[in-house]
Amino acid sequence: MAQQAVKERQRVEAPYPNGRVIVLDDDHNTFQHVVEVLVRYIPAMQPDRAWELAHQIDGQGSAVVWSGPLEQAELYHQQLGAEGLTMAPVERC
Repeated sequence: MAQQAVKERQRVEAPYPNGRVIVLDDDHNTFQHVVEVLVRYIPAMQPDRAWELAHQIDGQGSAVVWSGPLEQAELYHQQLGAEGLTMAPVERC
């Protein structure tokens, strides 16, 4: 019985999975559109940071625009994709 309690405790203490939301470069989204979408959907995203990310997406091919709890990452991924951004699959971390 003590062994079962240890197993249950380990299950409870396991960290909740996190995810990364990654936007990919494409030829159809403008910088302005990327910035507007990031500011609209990513919590606490400021325009200056969104512009930096847009330039990173353009220059490096992708950028991690948000990371945190997997469930929220999946929501933001869906919202950004629905606005036309080109998305990499949510990356578990």
